[in-house]
Amino acid sequence: MPTLQTLLDQRASAWAKAQEFQNRAATEADMPAEDRSAWDAALADVERLSADIEREERHVRLSAVDYSQVVTASADTEDAEEARARHGGEDGVKAYESAYRSWLREGTSDLTSEERSVLRTGWVDGRELRAQGVATGAAGGYLVPPAFRARLVEAQKFYGAMRDVAEVITTETGATLPWPTADDTANVGAILSENTQVTEQDVTIGQADIGAYTYTSKLVRVSLQLLQDNAFDLESWLARKLGERIGRIQNTHFTTGTGTSQPEGVQTNATVGKTGTTGQTTSVTYDDLIDLIHSIDPAYRNSGRQRFMFNDATLAAVRKLKDSQGRPLWEPSIQVGVPDGILGYSYTVNQDMPVMAANAKSILFGDFFAGYLIRDVRDVQLLRLSERYADYLQVGFLAFSRADGTPQDTAAYKAYRNSAT
Repeated sequence: MPTLQTLLDQRASAWAKAQEFQNRAATEADMPAEDRSAWDAALADVERLSADIEREERHVRLSAVDYSQVVTASADTEDAEEARARHGGEDGVKAYESAYRSWLREGTSDLTSEERSVLRTGWVDGRELRAQGVATGAAGGYLVPPAFRARLVEAQKFYGAMRDVAEVITTETGATLPWPTADDTANVGAILSENTQVTEQDVTIGQADIGAYTYTSKLVRVSLQLLQDNAFDLESWLARKLGERIGRIQNTHFTTGTGTSQPEGVQTNATVGKTGTTGQTTSVTYDDLIDLIHSIDPAYRNSGRQRFMFNDATLAAVRKLKDSQGRPLWEPSIQVGVPDGILGYSYTVNQDMPVMAANAKSILFGDFFAGYLIRDVRDVQLLRLSERYADYLQVGFLAFSRADGTPQDTAAYKAYRNSAT
């Protein structure tokens, strides 16, 4: 596999070639068929190389996470403190992780009495879950160690675009939190004359309740042969699979959730900053994007976190747009660590955003960290179903994770809506 910088250079070259053909097409009435084929090939190279770059960047980010140091190197984090308190100190955390690995591979029946005793410090049964207000019929299971949870959350981030841009908080319990919402950008100070009383201008504070919905990974089955293979990194594989599944459904809800029996998504009730003119049911123009950008108050537009968000199909359409000088709006990165851009702004591809269609709010722009809040509950419960699939020589694993999301400042981002007709 070529290096990331090599891929960036190759894409820049392919993009330059595609632009040459596009400029010629604007001036030549009849471009030869072979040139059009070469143009299509250059665009296909850009798409292929962009996909390779995305995969390589994801690999680099995942490789940078040293999971072995999650507990020991983060001695002052709430996760580590909570783990030490629960398991009786640093040695207790290590003993719990060791017993937990044995339980994953061998089940309860093959554990030593000492390992069983250690694992009881992380046992959560169905009655305790119901007492916490969680609607689940699970019989019970063990809380995952902090390092396992870190792997799972990392996988959720890579398979859920919203976690990359929203504000994420973690709480000990799933109790409903009243969360303040406010937009104070219209309020300004004033010059005070001598011997004049200061006038009041209250900040209008709203409130959004953020709870904790229970998400399940659904069942993941693992063969006994793999469980017995010590060379197989079961913890990393299982955390990745569980995290992918939970991350995907959570991202759907954080993006387009209705707010009824599920989180309210960032797109669901987003304020429209620009509506396409008649005939733009499946398209957007350069002027539309400029208007959308400037529909956001500069306090958010210049925060340093502002960006576009859209579906990959919408990105494909935007890549073909040019400004009034004939320059492409899309700017491919040519340097490692610098993202691609549109009109000078970064963008997030979120496959849960709707494709462009009549009345669809297909593009968002703004500061999503200021605008949207995700709340996680720290404890993640894992069940091991040893007997259910014994006739298949398989063991089932099932994870439960609690989270919620809510818009916290809808002035921080706005939407482009395609025309109705």
